[in-house]
Amino acid sequence: MSDNDDEPVGRILSRREVLKLLGAASAALLVGCGPEQTTAVPTAPAATAPTAAATAVPSTTTPLATLVSATAVPVCVARPEMTEGPYFVDTGLERSDIRSDPATGVVKDGALLTLVFNVSQINNGCTPLPGALVDVWHCDALGVYSGVADRSFDTSGQQFLRGYQVTDANGVARFTTIYPGWYPGRTVHIHFKIRTDPDAAQGYEFTSQLFFDEALSDQIHAQQLYASKGYRDTLNVNDRIYSPELVLTAVPDGNGYTATFDVGLDLSA
Repeated sequence: MSDNDDEPVGRILSRREVLKLLGAASAALLVGCGPEQTTAVPTAPAATAPTAAATAVPSTTTPLATLVSATAVPVCVARPEMTEGPYFVDTGLERSDIRSDPATGVVKDGALLTLVFNVSQINNGCTPLPGALVDVWHCDALGVYSGVADRSFDTSGQQFLRGYQVTDANGVARFTTIYPGWYPGRTVHIHFKIRTDPDAAQGYEFTSQLFFDEALSDQIHAQQLYASKGYRDTLNVNDRIYSPELVLTAVPDGNGYTATFDVGLDLSA
């Protein structure tokens, strides 16, 4: 598989700029930001990149700044937007369990992973965003994506490890999947895209990637299926797209792991 992902999209905002973005009413709720801390937020994208600014933060790392409200909704902190890469396929496949190929019913083997997105909007402080489409796609335990023709495989027509969920009234979308494998040139990662109205010309879109702790990847990739591919050639530290702000902490949960990601979107952009 070729390494054909682009560079991350984004720049660093100062605390003052973040406060200006959130507005005076929202800024009163901003806590945990020290004088030397900065927050990443997307710049105006290139012509081929998504057209709206947005913010994202993994809930399982210590945030640079945390926005809270009386309703205990997800945190709102700006984080990098990233390229969708070459393997996004808009399948229109709405489902929570994305492990199987719908045509054959074959379920991909791998360490069970429950991935939960808490989606909010920052324009009115920090409130849940219902009705947003959250797409997830990633490679299998052996580094293979579905629905694409690559130099080393052709999975055209297959749809394993792909799908979307619509956020509920609390802004939550939940997926059942497997822990990703790896392919040459990239560290372990998951792609996601959030859209408010995919059919509208002015619909909002935010795209980024999620990463994992190296120690956990070592542990899981030592299992028989993953280990058959050999040790990965790219770690977080030498992946050119990796961002520590987008690292998930996957915690043991029954027979697998659960990871939660809080993402706040600026819908006014």
